[in-house]
Amino acid sequence: QVQLVESGGGLVQPGGSLRLSCAASGSIGYIYVMGWYRQAPGKQRELAATITSGGITNYADSVKGRFTISRDNAKNTMYLQMSSLKPEDTAVYYCNAKYFPTKDAWGQGTQVTVSS
Repeated sequence: QVQLVESGGGLVQPGGSLRLSCAASGSIGYIYVMGWYRQAPGKQRELAATITSGGITNYADSVKGRFTISRDNAKNTMYLQMSSLKPEDTAVYYCNAKYFPTKDAWGQGTQVTVSS
């Protein structure tokens, strides 16, 4: 099993920055891709960014150029650096890990609110 704990959400003004963290524990050696998803009120959960165990990244068009996903393997932690935040980035952000063979783990979610 893999357990995930997010942190770093909060309230930020438009144009501001925020960094989310996701700490993984358990069977982390079986993880092959991690990612950040987000769910705005009244909308479906959507992919924001992913990063493979080899460091290959992928971004949704809506966050490309503004968000950066990274991971520190020594700390078993993944990050999402968010810049130039917009009100439409307001959502609950969830950390996800896909691990062998075909399992998913989710964090509890952290609220990000972009508002003046």
